[in-house]
Amino acid sequence: MRGIITKGVGGLYTVEAEGNLYECSVRGKFRQKNYLSPLVGDYVDIAPVDEETSAINEILPRKNMLIRPNVANIDNLIITFAVQSPKPDLLLVDKLTAVAISKNIGVIISITKSDLKDASEYASIYEKAGFPVIVTGKDNRDGVEKLKELTKDKVTAFAGASGVGKSTLLNAFGEEFSLKTGKVSEKIERGKHTTRHAELLPLSYGGYVLDTPGFSSFEVTDINIASCFPEFVAHMGSCRFNDCTHRNEPNCGIKAALESGEISDSRYESYLKMTEEQKEYEKYNPKG
Repeated sequence: MRGIITKGVGGLYTVEAEGNLYECSVRGKFRQKNYLSPLVGDYVDIAPVDEETSAINEILPRKNMLIRPNVANIDNLIITFAVQSPKPDLLLVDKLTAVAISKNIGVIISITKSDLKDASEYASIYEKAGFPVIVTGKDNRDGVEKLKELTKDKVTAFAGASGVGKSTLLNAFGEEFSLKTGKVSEKIERGKHTTRHAELLPLSYGGYVLDTPGFSSFEVTDINIASCFPEFVAHMGSCRFNDCTHRNEPNCGIKAALESGEISDSRYESYLKMTEEQKEYEKYNPKG
């Protein structure tokens, strides 16, 4: 039987398959060195062991994997920031967009608290970069409905700074996050929900949302940063030099697009800061 891992704690995994939840252990081969360990989000084949438990026999190929949180097969990352209270941290937003693109994860920009301040300036930055942008505020259902359309039948994660309204936005989806339970022992019923482990919560209209303690690792040190800015990619072919760093070189397609307003100043500033961070990291962590 084929299913998806929705939770994993203490060597036991909850797998949703055919509308039921199953408590699963793992076969011995998964404990061997250099063998894949199951992750939340993995698609797996399972088989019954006894009346209460099943076992994971195989982990199907992953399309992506994150380290913190340790999850797999994420379709969308909803990157959320508030128009104010707290002040937008656009460098954090841009790091998250770059990491998501490097992992083949779709990006959705969610701007909250538009009732406190006009969000059009920030929306323009990310629309210009080619991302879908959803603006929400108090009593704004249109944005929530658009988010539901974008997350239908997908595995979606939320990311953003503390206090920007991720939980409020998720609650606005109106989900009770209940699922028909089958063959689940008392071991897997762990009482009141707290976000200490990554968990996939089912959406009534199809798909899952990832409930996670947070994104604590932004692996910008190991990616080609310019290629993870979609609006840069569209102009890189116009650069005079193949190894252009898009800083001081003549005839740079990125700088030309910046001057013409096709690339936002804030996105370019984030690119410069991220490449500097990458240089510093490589200076103290040389490869080989």
